[in-house]
Amino acid sequence: MTIPVPIPGKRKDKWPVAILGATGAVGQMFVRLLAEHPWFEIAELAASERSAGKKYGEVTRWLEGPTPPPKIQSRRVIACDPGVVSAPIVFSALDAAVAGEVETAFARAGKFVLSNAKNFRMEPDVPLVIPEVNGDHLGLLECQRQRRGWTGAIVTNANCSATVAAVALAPLHQKFGIRQLFLSTMQAVSGAGYPGVPSLDILGNVIPYIVDEEPKLEREMLKLLGRFEDGEVTSAAFKVSAHTNRVAVEHGHTICMTVGFEETPTPEAAIETMRTWEGLPSTTRLPTRPQHPLIVTDAPDRPQPRRDVNAGAGMTVTVGRVRRDAILDLRMVALGHNTIRGAAGGSVLNAELLASNGAFD
Repeated sequence: MTIPVPIPGKRKDKWPVAILGATGAVGQMFVRLLAEHPWFEIAELAASERSAGKKYGEVTRWLEGPTPPPKIQSRRVIACDPGVVSAPIVFSALDAAVAGEVETAFARAGKFVLSNAKNFRMEPDVPLVIPEVNGDHLGLLECQRQRRGWTGAIVTNANCSATVAAVALAPLHQKFGIRQLFLSTMQAVSGAGYPGVPSLDILGNVIPYIVDEEPKLEREMLKLLGRFEDGEVTSAAFKVSAHTNRVAVEHGHTICMTVGFEETPTPEAAIETMRTWEGLPSTTRLPTRPQHPLIVTDAPDRPQPRRDVNAGAGMTVTVGRVRRDAILDLRMVALGHNTIRGAAGGSVLNAELLASNGAFD
């Protein structure tokens, strides 16, 4: 039996939320995760002008899983305009080409924006958050509002590959201190959105280039694993080198990592550190957080997307093949669901942490 998680504070009703870019792949994932959420209720679905005014079920080509409830399918899509959207909490699945301007307008209008786009991730006053890893970075919001003069806020979740790597590495960095990090990704086609990569480009193939992905991964890792002190985030100081590749896998980003540490752990010590890590204590009762954000497998041929990507309802990162390395210290493989943990689910978890902290009251 599932025990319902109470809404924080004295609130009896769910918080109304809107989804921007609701017809796209990540927008659909937001709909899936929020349709029966215990704290949030989908009040509005927003998309481009060509979809506005039409029923959501008519303009959305549903990509996977059960179709939304009839009450969602029959809802009229509205424009991505803060003068039209009334919900105080906004989940943004907008493409980066338009997200910057639109999300700024919503924050200026007093909305909380939970963004999947890259536009604001590296801004010094914008939190880049994985709740279990660095939920304390939400302390940047006070600085953001003072600096920008708005009553709303923008909170971002990380690049999908950076999310997987950061969850795997956070406990190791906390205990042993990362000095050097090499990553090589094998990224699923769903990370490219819909329709994504043409079939004749990806079937039977590996594409060793994803636009802007390597610099994003290298930058974001340092901010994610940085420290929040005195109203600002000081990025981690280790060196990062990334190779990113698109592979013919539907869901799940796999990352091969080689790591050098300030204090070299044995493989056994590293495994024990990851297995006993529970993340930020204040996240343990959030509805979308899995019981174990990070698990380690002993199987010599795991993790595998086909077998492990849905661990923890897609919110758990699985690590395997932890072993010594002849050049640095350790090497390992991490896997996570890119559109759940690395996209929509990450934003929902960010919103849950904000709610539990009283930000929406």
